[in-house]
Amino acid sequence: MSDATGNKQLRARRSCHAVPGSNPRFLEKAQGLDADQVFLDIEDSVAPLAKPDARKNIVDVLNTGDWAGKVRTVRVNDWTTQWTYRDVIEVVEGAGANLDCIMLPKVQTADQVKSLDVLLTQIETTMGYEVGRIGIEAQIENALGLINVDDIATASPRVETIIFGPADFMASINMKTLVVGEQPPGYDVGDAYHYILMRILMAARAHDKQAIDGPYLQIRDVDGFKRVAGRSAALHPDQVAAANEVFSPKQEDYDHAENILDAYEYYTSEKGGKTGAVMLGDEMIDEASRKMALVVSGKGRAAGMERTDVWTAPEQ
Repeated sequence: MSDATGNKQLRARRSCHAVPGSNPRFLEKAQGLDADQVFLDIEDSVAPLAKPDARKNIVDVLNTGDWAGKVRTVRVNDWTTQWTYRDVIEVVEGAGANLDCIMLPKVQTADQVKSLDVLLTQIETTMGYEVGRIGIEAQIENALGLINVDDIATASPRVETIIFGPADFMASINMKTLVVGEQPPGYDVGDAYHYILMRILMAARAHDKQAIDGPYLQIRDVDGFKRVAGRSAALHPDQVAAANEVFSPKQEDYDHAENILDAYEYYTSEKGGKTGAVMLGDEMIDEASRKMALVVSGKGRAAGMERTDVWTAPEQ
């Protein structure tokens, strides 16, 4: 979206709602939500076996749905996977006229953004779309991406937003926590995400991009969401040399991590329905949750911990 001078205008993104592309009911419901942006997901919330159908669902709902002025974004898989090029080609060729942005997750270098730019330009040219109209949202989810965030922000004129992906980021730096948006256990002073969020904010402000925080996955804890959303930043954890017991997870966290792994393995299987995002108690879990759980379970297993609470699959 450009103004009369040809410069891109900032889109309203006060609230961004994520919807698994593998769930037609959620895709339908999302159209009526009062969110500025809806991003239709083919990445972490969609099981590998369900990704081809998710692409088709997204194309259909973009072309036939009523999005009432919402920013329409699709999150594709990252360039290290085998799915990315098909995600982009099928979605943009099929529904490019009704698509505002592509969200690229786990961006680590400017070249990854440039590659997406080239592919989008080729598709737009082939399909007769306005070249350059579809924006790019770059999601920062590991240390290398954060180090390169300035280059990423300026890699293409299409870049509109820099987004923090907390779950994968926390897992990638071995942060000992299972709750996205909350402070890691033992971090009693300050805020563990201040450096990350401020670094993203500085890159965004320096280059006229929008900075977007990540999700708060305890979706029924509205007070917690308001508290976390009200914070502007969080501190990056120091490298602290401490005793082994400090780095071992609490028993309830270890049990929870193992249960996440068991439940996710079941629900993404054929028997479990090939679901990529599910509820485990009051918590939504997906592929990013699995990666976080691997960090905590790995620490617990290394410490010789034993489970006291074991999740069981539902009876068929």
